[in-house]
Amino acid sequence: MSIKPRELDHVVLRVSDVPRAISFYCQVLGCVEERRADKIGLIQLRAGRSLIDLVDVKGEIGKKGGPAPDRKGHNMDHFCVRVDPFDETAIRRHLESHGIKADPTETRYGAEGNGPSIYLQDPDGNTVELKGPPE
Repeated sequence: MSIKPRELDHVVLRVSDVPRAISFYCQVLGCVEERRADKIGLIQLRAGRSLIDLVDVKGEIGKKGGPAPDRKGHNMDHFCVRVDPFDETAIRRHLESHGIKADPTETRYGAEGNGPSIYLQDPDGNTVELKGPPE
């Protein structure tokens, strides 16, 4: 048997301010809260066919990961969310309406090949890549 990855299942982010993180991922990126396990400090957000799990650094799981994330010590480099449709003008307008500054659009390689890509930061300093269709 060989392993054949199909798509991103989930990403787990340690966050220092759960309401702020939920607001960013739901209001700015369009995720929907799907499930909570408050006892262990876990909130799962639906992002299309994938999940973004938020772990409260003060909760049971979060305490196991050490200090809270900050701009000097990230929990990861970045994760990428495929956006469809990728309307750069509308995306930038939406981000600006939420006070989010984004990097310039660049062509980057992803799961479907080269295509437009925008990097931005979530409230905890994690880098999020918004990826468009292949060229």
